[in-house]
Amino acid sequence: MGRDFFESHLSPGQFSGAILLARKGQVVFERYAGYRSRETGEQVTPETSFHLASVSKTFTGMAICKLWEEGKLQLDDLVSGYLEGFNYPGITVKHLLNHRSGLPNYVHVLPETFLGTNLPVQNKDVLRFLIENRSRLGAGIPDRRFDYCNTNYALLALIVEKVSGLSFPDYLNQVFFKPIGMNNTFVCTSSSQQESFPSYTWRKQKEKFTFLDLIYGDKNIYSTVRDLLKWDSTLTYGSLFKPETLQAAYSGYSYERRGIKNYGLGWRLYIYPDNRKIVYHNGWWHGNNTVFARLIQDSATVIILGNTFNRRIYQAPKLYAEIGAYEMDESED
Repeated sequence: MGRDFFESHLSPGQFSGAILLARKGQVVFERYAGYRSRETGEQVTPETSFHLASVSKTFTGMAICKLWEEGKLQLDDLVSGYLEGFNYPGITVKHLLNHRSGLPNYVHVLPETFLGTNLPVQNKDVLRFLIENRSRLGAGIPDRRFDYCNTNYALLALIVEKVSGLSFPDYLNQVFFKPIGMNNTFVCTSSSQQESFPSYTWRKQKEKFTFLDLIYGDKNIYSTVRDLLKWDSTLTYGSLFKPETLQAAYSGYSYERRGIKNYGLGWRLYIYPDNRKIVYHNGWWHGNNTVFARLIQDSATVIILGNTFNRRIYQAPKLYAEIGAYEMDESED
């Protein structure tokens, strides 16, 4: 399983990254290709940490779920109770988690000159921008419809910090990364930028650092395929979360549209009529393309991480169909 997909779908596209397929937590296929840094010629290895892009949301979502499980917050709590000055009424923590807040996406509305300089903005700046521009930005009605929005997860990271008393990177490191043994996983911040590495366009040109590149929660976690398998195994076989917590995380909350696609608490979902589920997330930031999929009933895991823009990575559903004869809808909302 995996060799044919790698050779026919990834290799011809000059894939630079890593792929790992597993059954019941055991690796059945693993390959590394391309360069960690094209400038130095350093190659991708099992220890190469990739920017996970929106796959980072799975950690942010489960961090909130952990705090909920411990009774430190409730999913129906208003966001305004945690973020001082937040002036968008009716939005709950759950609305952020399942992308039903109606908030505008900071990626599209936040101007580069918001701070009066070209310095990178941070999560607190996103919150301040929303507060100061409430009347101009407007917002949708909470819980009216699903609308995928990075702002939700930038704010959730701030809630993790408020409730836990730790920085978001420290919380994930202490509660998830270290206990699980994810030794090559970290949140990129201004102090850890040197640990990260560049990504590239499809023309192999280096992507530039932008003013949005230090916001975390919605993105900015770096990891390896082997570390993500540890994350998957912890969620599947470990005791870090109660079954009820995982059930809530893997449940769909948006049914305005017919079909098998849905969104849980930090997870995209395929929910089939026979109750089979694929719990997954894809990601895209600059030249980074990522897929992390968990075929629950088949005990299978598909992880593909790339650092040179390559749409072929998103053909991963062809693998899902091979594993469990799943009918796929490969489009994303």
